[in-house]
Amino acid sequence: MTDRSREVFRLLVESYLETGDPVGSRTLTRSLSEKVSAATIRNVMQDLEHLGLLNSPHISAGRIPTQLGLRLFVDGFMEVGDLGGAQRREIDKQMSDESEISSLLDHAGSLLSGLTHTASVVMAPKTESPIKHIEFVSLAPDRALVVLVTEDGHVENRVFTPPIGQTPSAMREAANFLNAMVAGHTVRELKSIVEREISARRSELDALAQNLITAGVAVWSKDANNEERLIVRGRSNLLTDAGSEEDMARIRQLFDDLEAKKDIAQFLDLTDAGDGVKIFIGSENKLFSLSGSSLVVSPYMDADRKVIGAVGVIGPTRLNYGRIVPIVDYTAQLVGRMLRG
Repeated sequence: MTDRSREVFRLLVESYLETGDPVGSRTLTRSLSEKVSAATIRNVMQDLEHLGLLNSPHISAGRIPTQLGLRLFVDGFMEVGDLGGAQRREIDKQMSDESEISSLLDHAGSLLSGLTHTASVVMAPKTESPIKHIEFVSLAPDRALVVLVTEDGHVENRVFTPPIGQTPSAMREAANFLNAMVAGHTVRELKSIVEREISARRSELDALAQNLITAGVAVWSKDANNEERLIVRGRSNLLTDAGSEEDMARIRQLFDDLEAKKDIAQFLDLTDAGDGVKIFIGSENKLFSLSGSSLVVSPYMDADRKVIGAVGVIGPTRLNYGRIVPIVDYTAQLVGRMLRG
């Protein structure tokens, strides 16, 4: 791209993100640093269209950026604004009174939605209490119950399919094995401990008890992961921005997917490759491919710098990315600091 084509591209995308309307050559002639004719700009726009960066909704209309064009703009042209001191203080003030985790995350979602005029999404961290006691109970040849008692007094009963041929003695042996090491550990920690212990003491364990232990821990681990909670706020902002019945249907599909908690683990995985804000445009992520929406998301971390959740916003692809990125980034950092105490 030449300097002129780069400037035309940047100005066109900035205008589109601000207004949502196709941008014509006459609009750009008033903004370019050099004086060129509308015909010259139309030629540049045509070249950019051939590169796949722009397209035209109608034959006589101006151009809008494609998904590829928006990705190029975000990666190479976007100027991320600073979060002003006044806005930081306002966010700090609104979040400072929240001490309960659920209230803090709900408030963070509402705050993000209000500041960005989009829908916000917050992945709440899964809270795990250390385990106090475990029992296995046979219900039928193909069904068993695991009873999980945590140190805070919570009792969970889960039905699972035991190994074929399990016996009452194998179940007792499995429970004794787990109870000998369970104290003070969460389910997630116990899974790793069990894997190491089974490897080290394989010869000491009856094969059926060994399979039962593995099956039981796998059941708890899977269920524990599904307890992660997705908080969505500001749906009306997306529905208001929908320009057609087709857009409305896509956005409803997006929220149906979120309500059904599809790909929730993937939502957290989006942020797992490191620190900082990430931007996903349209079909770059399958969770949003049907709605054509964009996601701006940032992780928050515990004291060990481990990703435990994420905050973000969903909006149309013509989001004001430069303004929204610092808001999402600061909110994620603030949530992490407050959860760490």
